[in-house]
Amino acid sequence: MSLAPLAIATGPLLDLGLLLGGILFLYLGAELLVNSASKLAVGFGINPATVGVTIVAFATTAPELFVSTVGSIGIGDDIGLGNILGSNIANIGLVLGASALVRPMNVNRDVLMKHGPFMFAAAALLVVLGLDGSLGALDGALLLALLAGFTGYLFYTSQQGEVAVTEEVEIDDSASATVRDGVVLLGAGVCLLGGSMGLLEGSTNLLRAYGFSNLFIGLTVIAFGTSLPELATSVVSAFRGEAEFSIGNVIGSNIYNVLAVIGVLAVVDPLRVAPSVQSFHFPVLIGFTVGAIGLMAASRRISRPNGVALLGGYAVFVYFLLP
Repeated sequence: MSLAPLAIATGPLLDLGLLLGGILFLYLGAELLVNSASKLAVGFGINPATVGVTIVAFATTAPELFVSTVGSIGIGDDIGLGNILGSNIANIGLVLGASALVRPMNVNRDVLMKHGPFMFAAAALLVVLGLDGSLGALDGALLLALLAGFTGYLFYTSQQGEVAVTEEVEIDDSASATVRDGVVLLGAGVCLLGGSMGLLEGSTNLLRAYGFSNLFIGLTVIAFGTSLPELATSVVSAFRGEAEFSIGNVIGSNIYNVLAVIGVLAVVDPLRVAPSVQSFHFPVLIGFTVGAIGLMAASRRISRPNGVALLGGYAVFVYFLLP
């Protein structure tokens, strides 16, 4: 499938501009979406703690959802699946690794115990469902059912006051919903859609000219672009000494990327799972997921040497992707 409506780039400089502009608009859209959706939800009477662990967590996955959906429908399913696999691996190797280099991070026990198993379950279920070479509507429905269960679990624990902190968002419990928040929410959607189109068009035009496949593009450049909000937020949190947000960002994002994004994609436009994905990318995803949980559980701390190891592992992964 070709992305005909977006085929407007005429040269490398314009393609690069589209790529960088796409990343910028994705970041802006994600920030606007988190803030406006949070204010609207609280304004309509939803508990701020519940907003923090459900609406905010889902909103931070919006870049992956928009890019993967537009890419899968407009270009090919390798883009959507590659984006999620690449994003989840980058979240662990690149985001956690870079954050640990900035400052060693103590692990919040509640985040690890309550969310860590869901991160592993999501990755393992994705691998099992994809072993037959496709992810169809039934597979997507199963992922979305697990998402509903996870969200219900978060809702229940937030109502009990047992909130595992995963997102650094200031929520004013006295806020009221306004028309302005609704307009900002719509603007966030426009930014996300425009950013998705720019990132996809710029990256595919640039890399296809050098013989790179859609899967490689999705696993690397597009995955990096959609993981940038998590990278920026986590590194800033590490600088501030708020490690629980860095780790919570990664765990929450990886759960929602698989359950929400792949779930929606599989229902809307069934995905083909290439043999190379089954034999290489799936094992790497499981390896990074198990490795991250193991590091957190072993000493309740991610040290600078651990950060170097995570970044090194990510660099090796990218190296083996090169044709």
